[in-house]
Amino acid sequence: MSSDESQKNYQLNLAEQGLTRAQVIATERKLAKFANAMDSIVRIPFTNQGVGADAALSTLPLAGDLAGLALTSYAFILGRQLGVPAHKMLPAVRLALIDMVVGIVPVVGTLLDIFIRPSRKTLSIVHQHLHNEYGITETTHMDRPFLHQQLEDKQKTSRFWRHPIAAWLYLHIPDMLGVVFIALLAWGLWAVIGWVVSLFGKMTGFN
Repeated sequence: MSSDESQKNYQLNLAEQGLTRAQVIATERKLAKFANAMDSIVRIPFTNQGVGADAALSTLPLAGDLAGLALTSYAFILGRQLGVPAHKMLPAVRLALIDMVVGIVPVVGTLLDIFIRPSRKTLSIVHQHLHNEYGITETTHMDRPFLHQQLEDKQKTSRFWRHPIAAWLYLHIPDMLGVVFIALLAWGLWAVIGWVVSLFGKMTGFN
């Protein structure tokens, strides 16, 4: 199938759902924000895991787990709004039910909640569907949903933020701050090691 034919099919699929490309991206960004809040609002350093509201709720016996399941259903609703068939959502639904059952177990359930992330699973399923049916391959709006929203608002009022370099720099602020933090940490460790070696040399006479 040619590129033009693929684009026509994507447009037809969007039209059948009564959606535009911009609406799809905005809704997926909303889903990504929700998934971040539920499953990874605080990311564990050097991993793809995180802690969110779902893990916090699981500390409340039963009631918190039921509340987490109810909130997670919002992710399913957003997926259905984007035209994702119910059968494609089943893996995420099953994971949400497992998350609720496991979460009932004190302490252990809360720890496992960090790794059982139904909202992130829903986001993954939805994005794959959008890729296949609507030809949407961009991931910036789901990888950095809050910054993407802020950048989009800035671009409405300033031409500066529409420049590709300016936009890229804005979206990668966390990455740049992370590099600075790691550099400072490495420098601090090197300074501490140097001080310890110097102190050891003075105390032992090997300097």
